[in-house]
Amino acid sequence: MAPYIEKTPSYSDTSDVAVEKKTEVVVGEVPRIDDVEFIINRIKESDDLEDIFEEDAMFIVDKLRQMEQEEALEVLEHAQRYFDGDMNFPQATMTKIRLLLQGSEAYGIGAALYDLDVRLEASMIKYHSPYPEVRSVCSPIDDPTQQCETFRVYLIAGIWTAFAAFVNNMIYWRQPYFTLTSQVVQLLILPCGQAYSKIVPNWTIGFGRYKFQLNPGAWTFKEQMLSTIMANAGVSVCIFLYYMPTMRLSMFYGLSWMTYGFNLIFGFSCQFFGLSMAGILRRWVIYPVKAVWPTVLPTLQLNKTLLLPDKPRTINGWKMSKYKFFNVMLGISFVYFFFPDYIFTALSVFNWPTWIAPQNQNLAFVMGSKIGVGINPIASFDWSVINYSIPLTVPFYTVLNRYVGTVIGGIIILIMMYTNYLYSGYVPPNLATIYDRYGTTYNSTRVLTDGYFDLDKYKAYSPPYMTAGAIVLNGADYALTTFGFLYIMISEWSTIKEATVGFYRALRARKSSNFDDYEDPMSQMMRKYPEVPDWWYLLILLLSIALGLIAITCWDTQTPVWVFFAMMFVTIALVVPSMMMYAATGYMYTVYLLGTLLGGYWVPGSGIACIFTRSLGYGLDEQAQTYVGDQKMGHYAKIAPRAVFRAQFYATIVQTFVGFASWEMLEAGMPDLCSTTQPSRFVCTFAHTMYSQSLLLGVIGPKRTFDTLYPSLKYAFIIGAGLAPICFLLRKYFPKYFYYCQPVLILAGIARWGSSYNISYYTPGMIASFFFMYYIRSRYTMWWAKYNYILSSALTAGTAFCGILVFVALQYHAKTLTWWGNSVATAGVDGALVATVFDVPEVGYFGVANGTWS
Repeated sequence: MAPYIEKTPSYSDTSDVAVEKKTEVVVGEVPRIDDVEFIINRIKESDDLEDIFEEDAMFIVDKLRQMEQEEALEVLEHAQRYFDGDMNFPQATMTKIRLLLQGSEAYGIGAALYDLDVRLEASMIKYHSPYPEVRSVCSPIDDPTQQCETFRVYLIAGIWTAFAAFVNNMIYWRQPYFTLTSQVVQLLILPCGQAYSKIVPNWTIGFGRYKFQLNPGAWTFKEQMLSTIMANAGVSVCIFLYYMPTMRLSMFYGLSWMTYGFNLIFGFSCQFFGLSMAGILRRWVIYPVKAVWPTVLPTLQLNKTLLLPDKPRTINGWKMSKYKFFNVMLGISFVYFFFPDYIFTALSVFNWPTWIAPQNQNLAFVMGSKIGVGINPIASFDWSVINYSIPLTVPFYTVLNRYVGTVIGGIIILIMMYTNYLYSGYVPPNLATIYDRYGTTYNSTRVLTDGYFDLDKYKAYSPPYMTAGAIVLNGADYALTTFGFLYIMISEWSTIKEATVGFYRALRARKSSNFDDYEDPMSQMMRKYPEVPDWWYLLILLLSIALGLIAITCWDTQTPVWVFFAMMFVTIALVVPSMMMYAATGYMYTVYLLGTLLGGYWVPGSGIACIFTRSLGYGLDEQAQTYVGDQKMGHYAKIAPRAVFRAQFYATIVQTFVGFASWEMLEAGMPDLCSTTQPSRFVCTFAHTMYSQSLLLGVIGPKRTFDTLYPSLKYAFIIGAGLAPICFLLRKYFPKYFYYCQPVLILAGIARWGSSYNISYYTPGMIASFFFMYYIRSRYTMWWAKYNYILSSALTAGTAFCGILVFVALQYHAKTLTWWGNSVATAGVDGALVATVFDVPEVGYFGVANGTWS
């Protein structure tokens, strides 16, 4: 054969047009399809997976050798159509596909190597995954005989699910908060599983034909994954628990009738509601290939690192194994977190610009990390803050778009505050607190009689006034509700339509497999396992409804039954586009503010009913997201769907019981809980936000709020609906300029305001995302593929372990460390949280004139 010198496109380039480069290749014979070593090296080079398992590589080689060029070109043509406009699909790969479809001359290499690359690219798409990040954590091969659903899984995972639920439901109220993530719980489960397999005798236990082995052998990868799925339910905060402080504490509504028993009943209703919807949503957000779910990939990568072999190879000068790298970074993170969390807390919220002139109000408003908008280039050295944006997990364009929206929101707040728009200059710029016309915190008891709004008391007291940040939050969120729904329905209509037809068809033909409509390799591998019938999830939905009706009718929830059903229908209608957005980008917009608003219209004068309707909307979105993500993780790991169903149901029961018990313990044992000056920083940011919104939209009511105080907010819904088709057309017809612009994410960034969080909490994550998810990923792709998710897991795990230790030993019963490094961040105007641009006028009040509100 004739010698050749290879000339290939540069696929590390992220631009739309591949830049050709000459690569040095030893002159030799043109490679043949049966040259296995050459093909495997080609897979590693073109896929940037230097450490790909040889078994997986041989599987692709075998499929490649069976595929004809004509079939391969058909696969590539379909991929070009299907993934066009998909921001997660690598543009370098799309450029390569377009060149391959133009023929060997356009591709720029000889016919033999062109034929090989056509088959290789088509084989990776047809028999593996079109996304490199998915290929880096998943195998194209499945072993259905590997042990998965065993007794020891339920025993070990049940214990750690309870532990994670207890810790996270308690720590959530701290700012900045950290959590026991699924990656952390994985580390705790693994040694338990391995020790169990070596210590416990292999007895057979059972009754009649129902028997199981106590210890069936070595702890397997699938057992580890199923345990992780179970524990992930414990990692998430029980949705109704979000509202405990607002409902229970005397500084808010102080409802003494909300006992542990009531909380369990309504909590189970919310949890089961999310679980049932997760199963129904499978066709929309699990089975489609475009549903990447970037947030579950680190968990898969970590389990792969912990249980599967890792070959010692040098990548960009690094030879360290993934397992050793994880342990090293975990240790560093664990030791380091003592500093920002306890020893030198100013490193956490690093508001160093305000230290220059602590009493300068304008400096605090612009650059402060607590009261201001937080324009600060070096804002934190704390991973628990940096990780707010999940910067090493979600795509860079997600972090960038949301950050742009956050900056826009900050600029709007400054303009509003300094121009005193809607009286926002008389109150602090960015707190969730609602104020009265005297500039003090709004006292809801002065406008309530027997728990309901009293108009005479309201006239004698004051209208409620929001901060500029809260106004921006509400406006952006209202616009996001209509915009997000219409935009995703338009842009993803074909996927939504196909899934809806498939759901209807499955209800009629109950014996058919849900995977019949999907030709991707993951779905094809899953066809060997019995699917969970849709009626199983419908039964869970009925159970959820029954529990919810018991709760709202047997206790004084002030919520009519028809409101319960109305809110269910609203959230079900909106959850599909919301979940599709989350599956693609790692961000989920919720309908919680819409639930608050509707509650205010449906039950006028009741802040309590307002919170219950909100909990239904938020519970569906948030809880369904957790369950669907875990089901996608099971899909990637090839775990039997029915095993996932049973595991999630079991974990939900454990998590709910333990979660509400943790709140009872926290409320009883934490002094000054939820006050803004709580010494251990259990300030309950969300509780204050919820209370403010329930006052505005529940007690005072949306009609008074919109017509008298903030009339511009009601137009946000119309603006959002009008912008949706415009933004879709801009991205469709001007992709060169708007391809990576995701308007839903930008609006979501604007809606980050309205609490004590600001730009300074997201700038560090933006920097980290740019460095790892853009620069490292494009320049050192093989290093990124091997180490990135491991680094994210290690930093998160080390921070969580250290945070728990500090909390238990030093903060639950506060042992303060007093010195400059722990007091400087709160010493000036930024830490006082009371400064305003304008003083209250000499007449003693601000806002609308006396007697003009009603």
